[in-house]
Amino acid sequence: MGFIKEFKDFAMQGSLVDIAVAFVMGGAFGKVISSFTDGIVSPLIGMIGGADLSKNMYVLKEAVLDASGKVVTEAVAVKWGDFLTAIINFIIVAFIMFLVIKSINKMKKKQEAAPAGPSSTDALLMEIRDSLKK
Repeated sequence: MGFIKEFKDFAMQGSLVDIAVAFVMGGAFGKVISSFTDGIVSPLIGMIGGADLSKNMYVLKEAVLDASGKVVTEAVAVKWGDFLTAIINFIIVAFIMFLVIKSINKMKKKQEAAPAGPSSTDALLMEIRDSLKK
């Protein structure tokens, strides 16, 4: 019974639950950013370059077809557009996470700010109190 209670205490720790929630939210956020990049950023960049960014590739070896038009061997290509799209996704996610962490740290600093020392009036009253005790 002790093992189960210990595991339950471990699983319900705030930090572990926070990590699980962050993991799920991060996965969903990654999909949102991928959708944003694939649906908006890549076509806009593609308008400049003439094609959708994610579709850009460098073909190393063309596909080989037989007489009937059936593919014998697939084409070999370096899909640099997909790679560049993934880099853009990473940069966007990293920047957003930087902003989130920065704002969380800023809020924590406000909460952790130590109260200021006693005012001059309070200091004077404490001094009078201490002198009366003697």
